[in-house]
Amino acid sequence: MERQLLDYILVPTGLLIMLAYHIWLLYQVVNHPSRTVIGINSINRRFWVLSMMEDVSKNGILAVQTLRNNMMASTLLASTAIMLSSVVAILMANGGSNRSAGKIVYGDRSQLGFSIKFFAIIVCFWVAFLFNVQSIRYYSHASMLINVPFKKMNDLRDHHSIHLTAEYVGWTVNRGSYFWSLGLRAFYFSFPMFLWIFGPIPMFVSCVVLVFLLYYLDVTLDFGWVAGASDGEDDHRNVDA
Repeated sequence: MERQLLDYILVPTGLLIMLAYHIWLLYQVVNHPSRTVIGINSINRRFWVLSMMEDVSKNGILAVQTLRNNMMASTLLASTAIMLSSVVAILMANGGSNRSAGKIVYGDRSQLGFSIKFFAIIVCFWVAFLFNVQSIRYYSHASMLINVPFKKMNDLRDHHSIHLTAEYVGWTVNRGSYFWSLGLRAFYFSFPMFLWIFGPIPMFVSCVVLVFLLYYLDVTLDFGWVAGASDGEDDHRNVDA
């Protein structure tokens, strides 16, 4: 019973730490985008889309090739996620987890507990798969929209109801990037879930270490000038969370 209490205390605490960090990160991206890598990249992607659409004949191949590389990265992560979820499902069906890890686990060793742990891992991979599929969807749309002759569109607006702008294409590219980032976060979340198989203590330590590593990757105070952006309303108004 004492070992099971560790699962009831450390596991929710570790998950709350991860959740609290990402809530704080979301607040920073929305209100202070130039302090985060996500915010700086989203601002610069809008500038990149605008520069690509200024002269489609010169930049069209470059823009499509760049978006294609992003689609390939999302495809790789989606394929990896569905493959790993299948492997975990096979392990659950075989029921060998309890026999192999039961001797070294300091915590809940029940069959139900192991089933919950493996199911949590599968959920992380499923979420990663769905987010990366959505990323491919938005990148696919953007690869077509970014080749629209932006300057010629201005002449057609007076005769047709055309509302395509560089801001909309930039929003589409950014949305694809956000889904890719969320899919990658789902992979990150699977690490503590995997270590939970070996007990709540490794899982809790993994959550704490992962938050420190993500903070190092997400936050920047040195390169805000790259985007040419401040923390005012004009900047974060166009940055999606």
